[in-house]
Amino acid sequence: MAPKLNPLKLNPLQLKTLTLLQAIAELAGEPLGDGRVRLHQLPSPHGNHFHIGAAVVSGADATGLHNEAVWVALGRKGLVEPGMTLTPAGLTYDTGLRDKILHRADH
Repeated sequence: MAPKLNPLKLNPLQLKTLTLLQAIAELAGEPLGDGRVRLHQLPSPHGNHFHIGAAVVSGADATGLHNEAVWVALGRKGLVEPGMTLTPAGLTYDTGLRDKILHRADH
């Protein structure tokens, strides 16, 4: 049987936010040695988008990054911890959105 998509029943804003946090953690996260990764800063938008490495992200897909309620919900589900830290569960949770919100050039 295939694993259930979104077993923690995250809402769309939480899923988008977690997807972005995972991508930021891959590029600029500080591994803490116990499977957790700390983020030191979030990307700054310019215009209606921002960049995470080579990917471009619409500002509309990133509204949860600065929404305290989203962070609280992700923390309650065990995906993030205080201090902008992703847990192992948060790093590996399959949101199914990576290819939909992280836009990459075709060249």
